[in-house]
This record gives sequence, structure tokens and C-alpha cells, in this order.
Amino acid sequence: MANQKIDYVFKIVLIGDSAVGKSQILSRFARNEFSIDSKATIGVEFQTRTVVIQHKSVKAQIWDTAGQERYRAVTSAYYRGAVGAMLVYDITKRQSFDHIPRWLEELRGHADKNIVIILLGNKSDLESQRAVPTEDAKEFAQKEGLFFLETSALESTNVETAFLTVLTEIFNIVNKRNLVANEDQSNGSSVPLVGKKIVIPGPAQEIPPKRTMCCSSS
Repeated sequence: MANQKIDYVFKIVLIGDSAVGKSQILSRFARNEFSIDSKATIGVEFQTRTVVIQHKSVKAQIWDTAGQERYRAVTSAYYRGAVGAMLVYDITKRQSFDHIPRWLEELRGHADKNIVIILLGNKSDLESQRAVPTEDAKEFAQKEGLFFLETSALESTNVETAFLTVLTEIFNIVNKRNLVANEDQSNGSSVPLVGKKIVIPGPAQEIPPKRTMCCSSS
């Protein structure tokens, strides 16, 4: 993919409490790796992966934000320019789910109002230790208009699906807006959005309603 033309670059942020598996989710998607001895993220790290959506090359620039409280003031600036977000909690730690509304509030306070958001219940491989019922998370996602999936970075369950869900939704929104813009141009020509971060401005009602997705629980 080194010499491939990039049609779009989408910035996505991973947020949530420390130790819920954000870095592992990113590592699984970007490099198909998982490390048992993963250390806590300090500040912000990012990785990229290019995928093809509807014959277009889409580069995902994924930012992994540290979940520790002392870094939150630092990382808030990194929401800027993000068009997608993954809110991650650990299904075995109820507190990490109870903190999701606070993370969502912070996200909506710093990011574009039309950002595409998915709620991820990670560590679905630890079903015997589950502390957050799937229905609780599904209900919250429906209420807030978020996509929802349960994932396992360890077993690589739904990680690919989660990223592709967000990237495809962003792609569809951007293309819909491009079509509208093209129709509004009297000469019928437009400048393609090539190799740039796509920030989605404009009224929220222009975005199609988000549907809630859920994995099948074992």
C-alpha cells in the first residue's frame, strides 16, 4: 500500500478508562498483534492503517489517548479534527462503563458535533467475569445514538468490524456531502478531497440516523 494513492484520511480517537484495552484494540486493528504485557499509554500515541471502502483508499489515523486522569487535560486537544471516536469500556469492570457518560460528555465538548461514535465493550472473551450486561450497554447506545459492539482484542472478535463500521459511516457522510456540494456548483466541477483530514461541519440533521449494532453474546 506504500505507493497507493490515498483518497481520504480520517482521524479516529480511542477514549475510555485506563486498562480497558484501547491500545490492544488499536494494535489488533493496525498490526494484527496482541501483547499480554502491554504497558499503559503515556499521553497520546497513534497508528495508521489503510483500507478500501467502495473502491476508495481510506487511511485511518487512529489516536490512542491515555485513560489516566492526569493526562486528560493534555489529551483533550487531540479530539480536534477527529471525525470518528471509539468509547471503550471493559465488560468485567462496571466502573469503566459507569464512566462512559463522562467520557462522552468530554468528547462532545471538544470534538465536532457530527463525529461518528461507537461504544465498545471490550474483553468479551472474559464472559465468566462479566460485570456489564450487554443490554445495559445497548440501551445506553440507543439512547445516545451510538453504534455498539462487544469486542475481544485478545481473540480478535469484532475489532475489524468496529473500525470498518466507523470508517464506512464517515465515508458515507462525506460522500453524501460531496454530492450535495457538487449539485450546488453551477459549473458542475469540484475539487476532490484527496489525502486530507475530513472534518464534517454543518447541521446535525444532515447526518442519517445512526443505527445500533450489537454482537451476539455467547
